[in-house]
Amino acid sequence: MRRVSSPVRPDAATRFAAIGFDFATIDGEAYWDESARWVFTLDQIEQGPETATEELAALCDELVDRVVRDEAALARLKIPEHAWGPIAESRRRGDPSLYGRFDFSWNGAGPPKLLEYNADTPTGLLEAAVVQWQWLEDMVARGALPEEADQFNSLHEKLVERWRTIAGAGPLHLACMRDSREDSGTTDYLEHCAGLAGIETIGLDMGDVGHDGFRLVDRRAMPIDLLFKLYPWEWAFADEFGRSDAVGRTRFFEPPWKLILSNKGMLALLWEMAPGHPNLLPTFFEDDPKARILGDHYARKPLFSREGADVRLVDGATRAEGPAGGYGAEGWIRQALAPLPRFGARFPVIGSWVVGNEAAGMGIREDVSPVTTDRAWFLPHVILD
Repeated sequence: MRRVSSPVRPDAATRFAAIGFDFATIDGEAYWDESARWVFTLDQIEQGPETATEELAALCDELVDRVVRDEAALARLKIPEHAWGPIAESRRRGDPSLYGRFDFSWNGAGPPKLLEYNADTPTGLLEAAVVQWQWLEDMVARGALPEEADQFNSLHEKLVERWRTIAGAGPLHLACMRDSREDSGTTDYLEHCAGLAGIETIGLDMGDVGHDGFRLVDRRAMPIDLLFKLYPWEWAFADEFGRSDAVGRTRFFEPPWKLILSNKGMLALLWEMAPGHPNLLPTFFEDDPKARILGDHYARKPLFSREGADVRLVDGATRAEGPAGGYGAEGWIRQALAPLPRFGARFPVIGSWVVGNEAAGMGIREDVSPVTTDRAWFLPHVILD
């Protein structure tokens, strides 16, 4: 695993426009950074994030099957009781998952360590699936990389095939908070993949999703039978329609059972289920007396939070804080510290994607903080043996 300088394409903006990538900069700050690239060997990828992703996906499936039958576990996760029924029913029906992203601390040697699972509303998808692949093809075509250069990246093909498998002919509604460029870019890309799979699609803002007392409908009063929503389940279950019986009449991507896995308390439950697993870190609910074994070397994380908000890393007398986000009312976990490797002034985190239960690709974000935030840069990677 090496970080090396890389020439910036002089026509990068034109190339981005060709694939609809309009958030290379966000709020005037660079987000995409191709002035450097990450270099791996094929063996590193196969023995590292690829294997870890598929093993953890299987473990997470086993965990969900346990938790949906265990009200005490649902209560430990602080999932509201009115959500228990839809969660259990979606699992009983076998409602399928589309995708997810495991975030790892990894330096290229030894097993990647799971920091968290973005199971419900992961972003960074267009960048990982399409933008860095375009970069690779351009670099090879221009002689900046050898012909045999490759990537850990089958995301696009797997997403198209997964949609074809799980969504039928549609119509499929896709909704997000449209005022977020990253969210709308991710949702538009998934709509494009669904279209390639032959599915009729309808794009929405989350504000266009309502219910008529019986089922979810859009603003035209069209029933929403299939809904992809880039909107967290913990927010949805706090909304009016999340308390409605209408939720049970729509099939969601991601399904309600994904709320179990998007809750950081699941990291503690995973450790209870598979203690010592090479890709897991010792993790405990903060009110569990066993959390004391971590001493003063741990990450403190809210059960619900996003983009590093309200995360605190404690390493003896050293502290690192994520941005304040107002999370933590439901509770906290403590996770053994697995510091991100440092390269110069930046800390990279590996985001390893799963489609269905198959490892499908990788994206790398870097931050100047050891807590990765929404200000992190996205850098491309390449496999060279």
